[in-house]
Amino acid sequence: MKAAIIAVGSELLGVARLDTNSLFLTECLEGFGVELFGKSVVGDDPTALADLIAFYLPRVAVLVLTGGLGPTADDITRQAVAQCLGRQISIDETLVEELRQRFASFGIVMAEVNRRQAEVISGAQRLANPKGSAPGQRLHQDGCEIFLLPGVPREMRAMTELHLRPWLASQPGTEQGLERRTLKVACLPESEVEARIAPAYEEFGRQNIVVLASPGEVDLQAVASGPVAERRCRLEEMQGRLAELVGEPVFSLDGATLESVVGQLLLAHGATVATAESCTAGLVAERLTRVAGSSQFFVGGVVTYSNALKRSLLGVEGETLERHGAVSEIVGRQMAEQVRRRLQSDYGIGITGIAGPGGGSEEKPVGTVHIAVAGPRGQLAHRRVRFPGDRQSVRQQSSQLALELLRRMLLAAPGSGES
Repeated sequence: MKAAIIAVGSELLGVARLDTNSLFLTECLEGFGVELFGKSVVGDDPTALADLIAFYLPRVAVLVLTGGLGPTADDITRQAVAQCLGRQISIDETLVEELRQRFASFGIVMAEVNRRQAEVISGAQRLANPKGSAPGQRLHQDGCEIFLLPGVPREMRAMTELHLRPWLASQPGTEQGLERRTLKVACLPESEVEARIAPAYEEFGRQNIVVLASPGEVDLQAVASGPVAERRCRLEEMQGRLAELVGEPVFSLDGATLESVVGQLLLAHGATVATAESCTAGLVAERLTRVAGSSQFFVGGVVTYSNALKRSLLGVEGETLERHGAVSEIVGRQMAEQVRRRLQSDYGIGITGIAGPGGGSEEKPVGTVHIAVAGPRGQLAHRRVRFPGDRQSVRQQSSQLALELLRRMLLAAPGSGES
């Protein structure tokens, strides 16, 4: 089976918006062994979209369109599909009433323009949208199944799970799919990860292992195809072997973020954490509070950009700041210890550094960061690092290392089951 994806929206042709929907859909299709024949982005031009649909129709068995289902004049997907297929469009008054009720549930009076979202192409099946107001549609034309899904990513993903994935599962031959498992590795250079997993290339094939690096993190993807039971057994074997070869820096076997892993460890220990940040300006605190239930383990944080605030809010000694400077091991340690004491948390994180592009010196070049984590039994981990990259990259890597140091300390804590 072959498929094509069309992302609709002039904004996707510029630099402000990325088409992430196609990546998600590609992974879904791969899971059912569907070959992606083509992937296109087209602006809000009904004629151009109709021409593109006409090109794909005789060549694929599945065509998925995302975007252009809203209520405004530039939402042209319904019109373009109807134009291409030679079908009529009519307003579904039952759907109009459902839309009115949905808006009313949020205390909003539906605007008249939203009636456009109740336009249904003749012969189309309506697809419920549990996350938004734009219903989807599904049509069959000349051996091709056409899915119209909204462009808002969370709505598109929900509708893929509710409508597209079950349809794919019902088709003959789609059990021979391709599947991926991701291991996440913290704060280990890509070259070091490559060296460690080299034996796995011989055992499983280089083409079945993908290495994806980003600041402070390397993702290892294990890839297998075939019947579900067979490929999943293979993936379990590959995943276990890769984790064994990389060792302790592996923090997730299921794609979980580092902050969510740290959050679960804190919850498991019944422990809390507080943060004192300078160059990262609250990034660690922000990442920790992305985790659902973070109010149970995150006490709070302070951003002490100036030396005056390091003294007044954290009690860092003025003499220490004058003698060693704000970017120093002793200041990072004091920040971690003092924020733990003052906010009465079990663990404290302290970060101080030079994110750049200015502010560096020969002794302390741009990218120099001191990161410390203090624990409840007098534990104190410290790292002095010099991160490469621009300001954003230095800040991201700093927050990653801080969370990784805390993860390691939690794993070594009594009751963790690990040491």
